[in-house]
Amino acid sequence: MDVTSNSPAAGFGGATGQTQAQTQAQTQAQSDAAMISSDFETFLTMLTAQLENQDPLNPVESTDYAVQLATFSGVEQQVQTNDLLKELAGQLGVMGMADLASWVGKEARVAAPVKFDGSPIELNAKPPTAADLAYLVVRDSTGAQVSRTNIPVSEEPIAWAGVDGNGNPLSEGVYTFELETYGNGVHIATDTMESYARVAEIQTEGGSMYLVLEGGARVDADVITALRDPV
Repeated sequence: MDVTSNSPAAGFGGATGQTQAQTQAQTQAQSDAAMISSDFETFLTMLTAQLENQDPLNPVESTDYAVQLATFSGVEQQVQTNDLLKELAGQLGVMGMADLASWVGKEARVAAPVKFDGSPIELNAKPPTAADLAYLVVRDSTGAQVSRTNIPVSEEPIAWAGVDGNGNPLSEGVYTFELETYGNGVHIATDTMESYARVAEIQTEGGSMYLVLEGGARVDADVITALRDPV
């Protein structure tokens, strides 16, 4: 199920999405109800057979029948409870998507590949405390390194102008930015740097919410560290 900025119904959480969730829940409930009905008829048939074939000299106690009925009733109640929980989960998923739909068109800060359109890209670094040397490593959509530049060991934002190691302009496309850090000459870590990217779409899959960023990157909604209007 997708929510895009050019879909009026989806943009507000989607009456369509809610209808689909309710339809699925109703279909499942009908299936479970049919199964319960079938099982109950089978149970009655077996109970009748048990009554007809019991030993007249050693009949089954009435309490045993009560236990059997109570057990079947408990199973039936559990199935109905599960149906209710599934329906509630579907409704909560639609509500969550409705909330995230307002993010479409905004810029989210996340550690993910970013689309470069010729304008400088703001990068956010988080060097380890022990780092005394840092490099900005830029890779293109194929993973090839296009530049590696020494940068200050600082958490201050960095503006990447879109040039390679020789200062030549790079073409528009999707790039990944890595922070390569060292301490006392020893490599500490290589981490993907955070940057702002426009949210193009909201998706749900397996009960989880995902953001599709401009450029095609798909990230979990809970990894977003900041959100802002386009600048």
